[in-house]
Amino acid sequence: MTSHPTIEIGIVHYPGAQLAAIHGLSDLFEVANRFVAQHQSEGSAFLLVSQWHARTRGKAPVRDHDKGESADRSPAVILLPPSLGGQISHDDAAPFVDWLVEHHRAGTTLGSMCGGAFLLAETGLLNGRTATTHWAHADIFRARFPDVRLDVDRLIIDDGDIICAGGLMAWIDLGLKLVDRFLGPTIMAETARFLLVDPPGREQRYYSAFSPNLIHGDAAVLKTQHWLQATGAKDIALASLASCAGLEERTFLRRFRKATGMTAIDYCQQLRVGKAREMLQFTTSSIETVAWDVGYRDVGAFRKIFSRVTGLTPGEFRRRFTVNHG
Repeated sequence: MTSHPTIEIGIVHYPGAQLAAIHGLSDLFEVANRFVAQHQSEGSAFLLVSQWHARTRGKAPVRDHDKGESADRSPAVILLPPSLGGQISHDDAAPFVDWLVEHHRAGTTLGSMCGGAFLLAETGLLNGRTATTHWAHADIFRARFPDVRLDVDRLIIDDGDIICAGGLMAWIDLGLKLVDRFLGPTIMAETARFLLVDPPGREQRYYSAFSPNLIHGDAAVLKTQHWLQATGAKDIALASLASCAGLEERTFLRRFRKATGMTAIDYCQQLRVGKAREMLQFTTSSIETVAWDVGYRDVGAFRKIFSRVTGLTPGEFRRRFTVNHG
């Protein structure tokens, strides 16, 4: 595997973290790597799992150096596994908070499962966003984090730079989602089949969910990406985007395309369509309301952009993939 690029996924050992999930995720990613090796595709990547402990109380977590990871490299993803006991306390979460925020600012995607959402919420990064956790934790979570929009009816909420999974065993769904993101749907399906588990609902569809590039290393562009994710890309005026990045407009456009591989307008449309997909699938809001809520004042323009991105009209998408609310 040494001749192939590696994508590091860090798993955090916080107080009360479920060891079965930590070891299970490691095994799931190893199974995926075996299928990558079998395909022997040119330039294909492998997943490299690292584990992180806060060995000294009050100190930031450190990586277990048993697989040769670079000490100064941020993982592509950091995962906060479920908890078996009670929710992590504010004091126990303290050593992890600034560390998680720092890695997120560097482009690391953060993922929580079940009670791990409490640790993620302590960072403040979920404020104003929709998140999920185990349904049994809902009342306590809402009381502790009133600025987070909690939706325990959702098993997984993928917001690009932050992913939340709900139930105690939802680490399987989140793990497969990451396999799909980094290794592709074929490897994901083969991994799920080998493990005798159902693939996540999204990956069974013929379209691919938008997975933004957040590990390009351009801090100014990344700042704008995080702002767009957090605000739902409601304001996509070039002046606003460039101001957020602290760059002149022409410089911003050039650096944004170089970093993300997309124009700024295409990127914003992908984010808006992603939000629209969720609303069409999980709410009964009219198509006109959906268009308005994701930032389009012209419903006709919304329909054209949605169809171009997904290959389906909003109505066709809803008929195929809506969740039964009855």
